Amino acid sequence: MASQPSAPPTGLLGEEPAGPPPYGRVRAWLVTAMIVTFMVVNFADKAVLGLAAVPIMEELHLSHGTYGLISSSFFLLFSLSGLVVGFASSRVTSRTLLFVMTLVWALAQLPVLVVAAVPTLIAGRVLLGAAEGPAASMSMHALYKWFPPHRRGLPSALQIGGAALGTLVSAPVLTWLITDHGWRSAYVALAAVSAGWALLWWHIGHDGPFDDTRAARTGRTENRGRPDPRAAAAPRVPYRRLLLTGTVLGSIASAFGASWALSLSQAWLPSYLRTELGMRPQAAASTISAIAGFSLVLLLTVSPLMDVLKSRGVSSRWSSGAAQGGAVLVAGCAMAAFPFTDGTVLGHLLIGLAFGTGAVAVPLHYMTVAEVVPAAQRGALFGVVAATGTLPGLVAPSLTGRLIDAADTAASGYTTAFLISALVMLLTGLFAVASIRPEHDAGRLAARLPEARS
Repeated sequence: MASQPSAPPTGLLGEEPAGPPPYGRVRAWLVTAMIVTFMVVNFADKAVLGLAAVPIMEELHLSHGTYGLISSSFFLLFSLSGLVVGFASSRVTSRTLLFVMTLVWALAQLPVLVVAAVPTLIAGRVLLGAAEGPAASMSMHALYKWFPPHRRGLPSALQIGGAALGTLVSAPVLTWLITDHGWRSAYVALAAVSAGWALLWWHIGHDGPFDDTRAARTGRTENRGRPDPRAAAAPRVPYRRLLLTGTVLGSIASAFGASWALSLSQAWLPSYLRTELGMRPQAAASTISAIAGFSLVLLLTVSPLMDVLKSRGVSSRWSSGAAQGGAVLVAGCAMAAFPFTDGTVLGHLLIGLAFGTGAVAVPLHYMTVAEVVPAAQRGALFGVVAATGTLPGLVAPSLTGRLIDAADTAASGYTTAFLISALVMLLTGLFAVASIRPEHDAGRLAARLPEARS
């Protein structure tokens, strides 16, 4: 049954005006469940190469540098496709975008099943990266179409939580397939799951009522054929001006630092746990699942807490801006420390902090960007943030492989790579804490709207 939520008055640029359209709670949460599942499959696809790294490297006789190159190839078109699809989202429905993406995910698993070689591994990862580049930002954009601004905290946390849940679930399941049935079986399973999700989404995943891009496209109210005042009144600001605000730059920085740790986790953490800490495959998978579980708990706790703090008058700068920068800082400190603990209990805890804490920054950086960006331009800006914030994936895995090959021992190569990662995370975390000021930037942009419209 539809209900009419009451939106609180807001002066922040890009938020819904008072009296948003009604929405169906059941359908909104059904779409949320589909998007959480979408993120589970998304991160299972990303994780499979890292989980299968040791048997693939042994079978194909790959060096660390070659494997790192294959892993980084996933990000060759990742950022570009995120950017392109972000701008296309104002003209193409989220239903269509997510449907096409997941079909391509399924196709991307096939080349290596035909011929297991470096070129087919790279081809599959490049295609998969191109289709997954827009996944996080466009699924968040689709989710926001079903919830008003003041009710997005929990859905946002659940969407990003799907990423942690994907790693938590996929690590033991894919490891079991890899060890008991060969690494190719994991690719077959992921192709089938991706195709199945796409077919189900086509029947369920219609765009929601909080869709200013649809109003802007048609200029008419849904199902009534009358001009929609939201379309005429929606403010538009030059993208250059939006991108140069401290809040957007700081949000990109926090995403950059978190993404550096995430790309290392996906590409090298399973191999590090097995070869340097001497874990068996299932023990390494359990450790990765535990880290993902820790991230999931943080995501389900911190993002809703931000909504509570905001409802009590805490500014977005401190409730979500400082929180996302601080999370990256904590993860960076742990990243710098754990290589020197020699696999102790403290070392395992620090590994969890290093690779699990930064995930908090992901939903929060979308929330802070959304507070200063006009809703009609949100999809495009989400694409830009995702594209630039995930650039570490193009660098970190390949760089790590080269450092390991060039070092006297693999252990010292890993240590160097982790220290470089820590430095990147500390710098980006500090920048995020200092520069994210949503209320200040939204007010400054709103004051210049006449100039923006001229």
